[in-house]
Amino acid sequence: MQETTSQNTTRISFGEREYTLLGTAHVSRESVDEVASVIREETPDRVCVEIDAARHKSLTEKSSWENLNIYKVLRERKGFLLLGNLVLSSFQRRIGADLGVNPGEEMLAAVTVAQEEGISFSLVDRQIHTTLRRAWSKAGLWGKNKMLAALLGSVFSREKLSAEEIEALKSQGALDNMMGELADYLPAAKAVLIDERDQYIAAKVFQAEGNRLLVVVGAGHVPGIVKWLEKLHAGEQGPDLNELDTVPPPGKLRKILPWTIPALVVGLITWGFFRSGWDGGLQMLLRWFVINGVLSGIGAIAALAHPVTIIASILGAPFTSMNPTIGVGFVSGALEAVLRKPRVIDFENLHDDILSVRGFYRNRFTHVLLVFFFTSVGSSIGTFIALPFLFPGMG
Repeated sequence: MQETTSQNTTRISFGEREYTLLGTAHVSRESVDEVASVIREETPDRVCVEIDAARHKSLTEKSSWENLNIYKVLRERKGFLLLGNLVLSSFQRRIGADLGVNPGEEMLAAVTVAQEEGISFSLVDRQIHTTLRRAWSKAGLWGKNKMLAALLGSVFSREKLSAEEIEALKSQGALDNMMGELADYLPAAKAVLIDERDQYIAAKVFQAEGNRLLVVVGAGHVPGIVKWLEKLHAGEQGPDLNELDTVPPPGKLRKILPWTIPALVVGLITWGFFRSGWDGGLQMLLRWFVINGVLSGIGAIAALAHPVTIIASILGAPFTSMNPTIGVGFVSGALEAVLRKPRVIDFENLHDDILSVRGFYRNRFTHVLLVFFFTSVGSSIGTFIALPFLFPGMG
């Protein structure tokens, strides 16, 4: 193998096959311009782009959001995933807005210029929904809470990066530090967001046709992709793409755990009736309803939900908490969507509204997701607070 590295490009060759990896900053105007110029200068056999088909469609077909069924999203328990995806997009778009560039614009430019030059191209990234679902499924309860806190923190943060700071993110030293911090803070997320995608992209690039390949990826992926390309050309077994494209099914413990708390609550309240009589059992039942319902209602209030939704959240949370197949977030979110139905203008303004907290609340589509999120979190907190008050001698 031969390897040469310039400021933003890394060239490696294995016999007749040559890879040129161009590392970008994702929200940098210079990256967009550089991608276009490098493709035209290199005229490779094929351009491999770090983007998936669904993401490419969303960038090229702005109306795709209008076809999204919010009820189906909530019913299929994808509300957290969609909200996480929008918050990630918000973070990138807020940085890009200051620099006059949209997130993913350099990847879209790579495809556009390749088409203009008559060069074949491949979309080599894994679908974002698969990546987010794998990250979510592999994170434990504490990891999920940290992920949600980090996502929400990025929405409320008003910190801005200068163009120079964005370009500095391309440097290997800065990237190593960032990856190290991510690995320490969210090791499961780092493994899925970075390590797995390094393997996936490298395998897709390795399978692509052509001898001279230009690979356009985020700068943070370059070292990992180079490592995996070396292994693949050395004849080592590559990653299993089918496994990386699959969301791991929940284990037995994860299947049983959601039913454990409802069973415990029912058991404690039933025991309360036998142990303390009718009055004692009713007191325990009342504690459960008040604590769980009130905290879910507080979540609805924090989301500025419709008054009817707030009442429904308070009344519904104690019941939905007992049934893992349906959460209060689905009930409150679906009701909010009926009372304040998302309009065409909400989908048209979605990309701009996710740039600010006010926009998240103003847009009826994202507002439904906020109602879903805050009532779900409120009910979950209420469940854990209420449980100790159901034990004998408490309350």
